[in-house]
Amino acid sequence: MSAVAATTERTRRVRTRTGLTATIVAVIASVLAFALQGLGLNDKVPAGLVVYGVAFAVLALGGWYAVRRLARDADPVLYPTAVLLGGLGLAMLFRLMGARNHPEFATEQAVWLAIGLGVLVATLALVRDVRQLDAYTYTIGLAGVALLLLPIVPGIGTEINGARLWINLGFITFQPAEAGRILIVIFLASYLGQRRELLAAGVGRFGLPRAKDLGPILLAWGASLLVLFLERDMGASLLLFGVFIVMLWVATGRWAYLVLGLVLFAIGAYVGYLAFSHVQVRVDAWLHAMDPNKVADEGYQLSQGWFALASGGMVGTGLGLGSPTLIPYVGSDFILAAFGEELGMLGVAAVLLLYLVVVGRGLRIAVERHDNFEKLLAVGVTTVLGLQVFVIAAGVLRLIPLTGVPLPLVSYGGTSRVASAVAIALLLRTSAGPYFRKRRMRTTTKEADTQVDV
Repeated sequence: MSAVAATTERTRRVRTRTGLTATIVAVIASVLAFALQGLGLNDKVPAGLVVYGVAFAVLALGGWYAVRRLARDADPVLYPTAVLLGGLGLAMLFRLMGARNHPEFATEQAVWLAIGLGVLVATLALVRDVRQLDAYTYTIGLAGVALLLLPIVPGIGTEINGARLWINLGFITFQPAEAGRILIVIFLASYLGQRRELLAAGVGRFGLPRAKDLGPILLAWGASLLVLFLERDMGASLLLFGVFIVMLWVATGRWAYLVLGLVLFAIGAYVGYLAFSHVQVRVDAWLHAMDPNKVADEGYQLSQGWFALASGGMVGTGLGLGSPTLIPYVGSDFILAAFGEELGMLGVAAVLLLYLVVVGRGLRIAVERHDNFEKLLAVGVTTVLGLQVFVIAAGVLRLIPLTGVPLPLVSYGGTSRVASAVAIALLLRTSAGPYFRKRRMRTTTKEADTQVDV
């Protein structure tokens, strides 16, 4: 065997050992969290601990084996980190729903996590080379826009808490915007990759974009405002526009686009504040959550979240030993506050560091890619995940108004889990490279070694 082939094989073995060890640690930590929440809540380990542990281990390790087979050279840390986030989220949801005597809702999320793992594997199996997606730029873009705007269709669109985000088909309710965002990222990676040189051309001392190149950014701004006005969802609008600006900046390297994007975002946010009463209520609650006259009304959710974080202190009360169920919508909007109360500041920091690992590995994958489409796709997918974490964490901590964006892989929400699994799968495929090309390279290497030996 040649020196290059031997080095490559050693690298693959190290990646395999790293991925397997990290996945086993993620399984142990997740099952331990499930046991501790039951012990804290009911003074005994959950009756279904063995079944849960075996099922979780089979799913997680089966997923790791599938990733190794379909994307052998993929980043070894991304998948185990996603498994650990999903496992910790499930443990907290079982604790929250168990306290409210509705464990079936947590069981439903466990099923969605299993579905998400299946979708992750299916994505790797179907998308053998992410550059295949580059050939369907406008088809994917139209599909993404259609999914974003689907909730406004009469008869199937459903409004909850002032936002029209859900589709109700009778047998299932879901948020199509979660999948729509992934498709929009793929479209933007293809579109910007093809036009990066034209968009990067600037005029004047500060390299300002030319007037004719402002079309894409104005179109994205208009689309985000359309989502805001038609669906009344500030979070989806922020994510859509934020992802576009970041990808545009990475594609062109022009700081002028970031500045212009911030200006347009400020204008859009102000218009949304003036237009919608529920946005005004959220901003008012953000500014005056601890006001004695509003702490029991508009500011109740935020104030309870702060009380939970304060009660947790540095190390928390322990899983199952706090009172996070006093927070409205704690399983979705405020699950980070539940971690803060029962695992303390250290627990919240640990969860956020896990997300930092995902974002860091995603950006590293982008840096290592030489193809424009692959680089922008990795940046876009990573930005979607990172922005979601920032928006919900900053909302819970009262740094920005609360938008109701789910915490990826952790919060209650089946559609969000599946969409996050697809995002992780795209990062894994991008880091591993084309599946067929890798298999042909291994075959070619073996043939070359045989000829050398002869």
